[in-house]
Amino acid sequence: MRSQQLEERKAKRYDALLAAGVELLGSQDGPAVNVRAVCRTAGLTERYFYESFTDRDTFVRAVYAWVGSRARTALENAISDASPEDTIAAPVRAFVELIIDEPRTGRVLLIAPLAEAALSRRGLDLLPGFVELVQAQLPASEDRQLIAVGTVGALTALFIGYLDGTVTATREALVAHCIRLISDASVRG
Repeated sequence: MRSQQLEERKAKRYDALLAAGVELLGSQDGPAVNVRAVCRTAGLTERYFYESFTDRDTFVRAVYAWVGSRARTALENAISDASPEDTIAAPVRAFVELIIDEPRTGRVLLIAPLAEAALSRRGLDLLPGFVELVQAQLPASEDRQLIAVGTVGALTALFIGYLDGTVTATREALVAHCIRLISDASVRG
């Protein structure tokens, strides 16, 4: 019983550190992650930071992996739960809810790899998984992979632009455009 309580407290501290990482790594002013800032934001001491992470870069990569996993799970769930007439719109809405409605999460996933040295390759590592999800929604064709890669690239640029303020469309207009983009890709696919 006591060891279970210790593990539960450790898990809560780990979750608090990840949440602090999203807050700091996804800051609108850009990533500002150091061990002290993470601990202050999480309300924990450095002892608890080092209980879970060997160093700052390991922590940053764990935060990114956690956010990437949440994004992939949200998309997979939306795809599997979608009705036949909603197979394109449902995943777009799910991604928007995670990335736009939680802008810090969106900035961690899409902008932090461009600004944070510890993540320099991580964005590229996640990309094939998102391409596979889009590709699976396209009809079979010899250009299917190219269309999926181009669509994911276009969507990524749109979401980054929305998050950094260079794309000034309303949320509804962004969702509608993304749905059209994927719908058009599925027709071409």
